[in-house]
Amino acid sequence: MYLTFLRDHAADDLDPGLIKSWYYFKEVKQNWLGFTVLGNGGSGLGEDFAEALRASLAKILTNFGQETITQGSHLEKLTLIKSGVGRDSISDFTANLIKHYLLDYTQAFALKHINAGLRSTFSVPRAIFNYKTESWETQAYTLPAKDGDFVLLTPYDILTCDDTWISHSDMIKKFIRLPGAAADDVLRAQINRYFKSLLSDKPTIKERTKAAQETINTYPQLIDQYIREKEDNGEMAEGISQERRRATEIVFVDDVRAIVADLKRKTNFYEKPISSYEEALDKVHAFKKYIENQDGYRLLHHTEGKPFSSEKDVQLFFGLLLVGSNFDINREPNNGRGPVDFKVSVGAANKSLIEIKLASSTSLKRNLEHQVAIYEKANNTRNSVKMIVCYTNEQQQNVVRILRELKLESEPTIVVIDARNDNKPSASKADSH
Repeated sequence: MYLTFLRDHAADDLDPGLIKSWYYFKEVKQNWLGFTVLGNGGSGLGEDFAEALRASLAKILTNFGQETITQGSHLEKLTLIKSGVGRDSISDFTANLIKHYLLDYTQAFALKHINAGLRSTFSVPRAIFNYKTESWETQAYTLPAKDGDFVLLTPYDILTCDDTWISHSDMIKKFIRLPGAAADDVLRAQINRYFKSLLSDKPTIKERTKAAQETINTYPQLIDQYIREKEDNGEMAEGISQERRRATEIVFVDDVRAIVADLKRKTNFYEKPISSYEEALDKVHAFKKYIENQDGYRLLHHTEGKPFSSEKDVQLFFGLLLVGSNFDINREPNNGRGPVDFKVSVGAANKSLIEIKLASSTSLKRNLEHQVAIYEKANNTRNSVKMIVCYTNEQQQNVVRILRELKLESEPTIVVIDARNDNKPSASKADSH
């Protein structure tokens, strides 16, 4: 209902204050949806999303809520308006749209199952939209309390993982089939002619992508054709969603719990050093020991069925393990020259940086030469630790070569982690050394 309200007002000459009130959304951080590194905060949905949403509802998605080709309205349809409006945006937007439902759901659960000493009454802003006053209202709820804030629960079966089943990238990839699905042969011919008119004699992939997007903007009914095709295969979407959800739970919940216990038992990962630099270096070395000598490399070899974990996944694993640190750990602090992976600090003067890179990164050498030095200057600190993860023999040799060329072989702040799955000693043998 709220989206149809926005649709009906999208073409109006709105006051900037109303645009901010209706089209801007903060991240609902209290539900901890997704697997974030070191916390639950985010940037939310600001001007870019607001303008893209308003423009699409005014010009492209004018039939939202009144579709005739598809079986109903799909929130994922908003991801089709432009590239960059993907799963994160839809996740944040969905959480805002169903915030009242999540609040009611959590309150009912808390009153029934959670001890009174672990819950409080909170006045929650923007809990529900009043269509008479056309404004968001604050309401009071009894909710689980943690560190002075409330916690929102989310039903497991409405969660998903990875990109949405209906997505912009998937639509562009399948664009060539969409005109053929049009029932009107005249319309099919017009769409194909228009698309071809945007292409050169030897179009590049980038040119074809741009032409496909321009054609969709001109003939927005193609969006509904794409969604109908996805609806016809909806049972596959449900199966994939369940599979991804369980895979994510295994890796980032079950495995991380086991690894934290394993790290406590086998390493000094959670002991507190004197300075932030010692904390950063010790954490990286403890992680290195666990990966190399105590079968921890397996952690980085089975994310989402891929042969190796991505840089983002390694950051996520390491960040989840850092939660037990007694130091102040921040994720990707951007202090003027771009984000670094982690900042470890105690007060303003005692702080150090941790940067994680894969050996397969094409920018590794350039990063070692310039990037961290820039970060150190921007964060007013001389201390940083660089973690480089190698998955293959070739990567290992390439890192050795780069460090030799840069005369950094003996640099103690550069820690190379051997995550190869061959030639690893058993845990029992490793523990005996």
